[in-house]
Amino acid sequence: MATLTSSGTKALDDFVARTVEEKKIPGFVFGVANLNDEIYLKSGGFRVLNNPSSGEVKPDSVLWICSQTKLIAHLAGLHLIEQGKLSFEDPVSKYLPEFANLVVLDDAMAGAKSTFKPAKNVALMKHLFNHSSGLVYPFDAEGMYNQREPYAGAHDSKDPVAHFWKIVKGNFPGIPLQYEPGTNFAYGYSSDALGFVVEKVSGQSLEAYCKEHIFNPLGMKSSFYLTPELEAKAMDMTFRRDGKLEAWANQSNLIERDPTKVLRLLGGVGLYSSMQDYLTLLQHLLQINAGTAKNPILKLESVQSLFQPTLTDAGAQTLGSVLQLLGARPGQCQWSTALALCLDDWPGRRRKGSAYWAGWAATYGHMDPATGIAAVFGTQVIPTADAEVFKVYTEFEEILYASLQ
Repeated sequence: MATLTSSGTKALDDFVARTVEEKKIPGFVFGVANLNDEIYLKSGGFRVLNNPSSGEVKPDSVLWICSQTKLIAHLAGLHLIEQGKLSFEDPVSKYLPEFANLVVLDDAMAGAKSTFKPAKNVALMKHLFNHSSGLVYPFDAEGMYNQREPYAGAHDSKDPVAHFWKIVKGNFPGIPLQYEPGTNFAYGYSSDALGFVVEKVSGQSLEAYCKEHIFNPLGMKSSFYLTPELEAKAMDMTFRRDGKLEAWANQSNLIERDPTKVLRLLGGVGLYSSMQDYLTLLQHLLQINAGTAKNPILKLESVQSLFQPTLTDAGAQTLGSVLQLLGARPGQCQWSTALALCLDDWPGRRRKGSAYWAGWAATYGHMDPATGIAAVFGTQVIPTADAEVFKVYTEFEEILYASLQ
C-alpha cells in the first residue's frame, strides 16, 4: 500500500507553504489517496485573489471543474450500458435526431468558412465515449479566453438540447465534424452529446441521474447547479493578463452560472465540485479496479474499460499532439472510454497505465493503478493552460512520487 514517508509529508507541506508565499497562482487544493485512505489533502490561499476577508480555500471549497465533468457523464453512460439500456454500437441518432445529418469539414481550422461533404460513417455511441465522433471545438485562440456560444450562450426554454445543436451546426446543413466518425480523435462536444443521451434514455436529468448513481452513494456534494450552498464555498475565478493575476471581474465568457437559468446540463463542462469530492470518486474507481470497493457504483468490467485503449493509431497520434503540454510523449498516450491513458512511465511522475484528464480553468486529476494512488490538484485561472499553474502542478506530482513508500 502506497504511503507517504514522514520526510515526504514535510516536503509537500513545505511546497504548499512556498506556493502560498510566492503567490504565482491563486488559491489551490492538493489531494492524494491510496486504496484505503486520503494520505494528503492540503489547501492554500484565499477564495478571492489576495482577499483575506473572502476566507481561505479549504479542501471542500467548490471549483468549476470544466472538462473534468466529462468523466462523470461517461460514468453515467457506462452505468446505462451495464443495465442493457444503452449499447456502444447504438447509432447516436437513435437518441439525438440531429445526428442523422452530419457533415465532415474539409478544413476544420477554417471553421465556418470550411467546405464540407456529407459524412459516410454513422456516429455510434462508442465514438462519443472515446471522442472519435468527429465533434470538435473550434480552432483558434479565442477558446483560451472564453467559452464558446454552445456553452456560454443563453439556454432556450422550449428545447434547450435542440437549441444547443442548432448553435453547434451554425450555417452548415448538418452537425460539423473534423473527421469521419470512428477514424480519429477530435476533442469537442462528444461528452455533452453523451450527457443528453443519458437524459433521453433514463428519463431523468443528468443531475438527478448522477446524484442517484454516483454522487449520493459516495457522499459527494457535486452538482451541475451552482446553488447558494455551493456558491458559499466556491473559489472565485482569477484572470492572468500580461503575466499578472487579476481578481475576477467578468473578463471572460463562462457557462451560465445562475442555477435558475440553467436549462441544459453540459456533460462536457458543467459540473461544480470540490477537489476532495473528486478525489473520493477517483479513489473509489481505483478500489473497484483493485476488487476492494464496498458498494461499487459500477461493475469491474466498466471500470476496467477506463484503463483500456480504444483509439485507432491515427487517433492516438492526434491525441499525443494535444497532450504534450501535460507531459505525455508522442506515441505514448491513448484514450479509454472516459480518460487519457499513459502508455509509458512519466519520469518521476505517474506510471504506465495511469488514466487522467484536466479542466479548462486549471483542475487536474489522475489514477495510477500501478502505484495504487489517485491525485488531484485544483485552482481557478483563465486563460486556460496557464504556465505557472502547470509548473506548480508538475512539481507537486514530482514531490509526491519522490515521497511515496
